[in-house]
Amino acid sequence: MSEPTPAPDVRVDVEPSYHEDESSPLEDRYVFSYTVTVHNHSARNVQLMARYWKITQSSGQVQEVRGKGVVGKQPLIAPGQTFRYTSRAIIDGPVGFMEGAYTCVDTVSQRPFEVDIAMFRLSTPNQIH
Repeated sequence: MSEPTPAPDVRVDVEPSYHEDESSPLEDRYVFSYTVTVHNHSARNVQLMARYWKITQSSGQVQEVRGKGVVGKQPLIAPGQTFRYTSRAIIDGPVGFMEGAYTCVDTVSQRPFEVDIAMFRLSTPNQIH
């Protein structure tokens, strides 16, 4: 029996940003963008096939989002390369959290694998929390 192929070494970094000009605190509308960088540190091509996000609002309400690819793409990321994109989230208060996972495929073995996205904070400037 052969050993299972380990999942390729893929890492995700996220940098959120608050958009005060598009937000309306009086209407409980706080707009954020987040720039995601997917790093392929493996020796194989990987393709990002699907996304899962768990968004925790300031109110405590949780929203789950699942979909094919990211920003309308299912990018193929070559060894040593990165893929970067920016998306948005609108939450109901000045502080929220996002976390999730990408489903990717090793293009050699055709085996899917998950890449966890660590929880990150969406917060307006000067929040003490």
